[in-house]
Amino acid sequence: MELYLDPMHPGLRYGYTTGTCAALAAKAAAQALLSGKIPDSVSVRTPKGITVCVPVEKGTLQNGAAVCAVRKDSGDDPDITNGVLVYAEVKQAPGEEVRVDGGIGVGRVTKKGLACPVGEAAINPGPREQIRHAVLAAAEELESVGGFEVVISIPEGERLAKRTFNPRLGIEGGLSVLGTSGIVEPMSDAALLESIRLEIKVLHAAGNERLLITPGNYGETFAKQQLGLSDAPMAQCSNFIGDTLDILHREGIKGILLVGHIGKLIKVAGGMMNTHSKYGDCRMEILCAYAALFGVPQGSLRRMMESVTTEAALDVLKETDKLEPVMDAVTQKIAQEVKRRAPELPAELVLFSQTHGTVGKTAGADRMIALFRELREER
Repeated sequence: MELYLDPMHPGLRYGYTTGTCAALAAKAAAQALLSGKIPDSVSVRTPKGITVCVPVEKGTLQNGAAVCAVRKDSGDDPDITNGVLVYAEVKQAPGEEVRVDGGIGVGRVTKKGLACPVGEAAINPGPREQIRHAVLAAAEELESVGGFEVVISIPEGERLAKRTFNPRLGIEGGLSVLGTSGIVEPMSDAALLESIRLEIKVLHAAGNERLLITPGNYGETFAKQQLGLSDAPMAQCSNFIGDTLDILHREGIKGILLVGHIGKLIKVAGGMMNTHSKYGDCRMEILCAYAALFGVPQGSLRRMMESVTTEAALDVLKETDKLEPVMDAVTQKIAQEVKRRAPELPAELVLFSQTHGTVGKTAGADRMIALFRELREER
């Protein structure tokens, strides 16, 4: 697609969703089935109102079915599905309905709380409607009546799905076919936030009222190996601390244990609710400010400020015998900021370092950990 977020400054190019790809492939296959000829290209109008026209690849006609594929173009959005082929197989069927299912590489829903019922292919309602509309449009163009069966496949889907949230969401065997507007906006955080929301929703739908939240793999590993919480209901929030707190509140979660590395969560003490480095890096400044309040000598403060990592800065702080009081104060400040953002969400914190282990925790953290362990034993 040659459509840009800012036409005056090209560089952020729009793409189209897997849902639009599925609709394009389904329309091409329907045209091939009804005309007896594989089309060279196919177009659909997306829910956003943008028409997408693409070449048709890998078309076949045999045994009363037509198969066509189109290639995903994610534009300038960092999407792992960019360039994959999305296939649609179309057959005529009794009745007037267009029935849509998933084939190879399209995941199956195994947990409640998602847009699709348990047992169905992970093709969201929006894309399903896109696919149905596209097939019916092809039938109308070729003056055909009757029902159709459509099977969407993504041969690379099972491999790629391992790099997504799908395994956590209870979507097994492949990718989800997603897309509300049909268009991928470049460099958008919306898709990741939606994944976080869905993960929390699925966990809540499974009966979990308290969740373990961690920014990433380091926190998850620490929680499992050092806190003994390998079976706790857990969701990763990436850098989106504030947005995740908002989601947790909206979804009705009754309490959380936030476990994170000091290098990530110390930014929250400075009021940063998105901890990505592009929004700032105040790690050493915050740590040194608190160290100064507890009388850490200027020479040590200078060494801390010159440290490349918070791990190295904590090594210096430990030499001054001020590690514990400083980290207690930092932990309380983080807790205050979390409370400010989500005042009605009970939250406990555990901060850790790879070298020094647990370096801070709120007063109720041990009780929350015990609740998770009791829940594991009950199960």
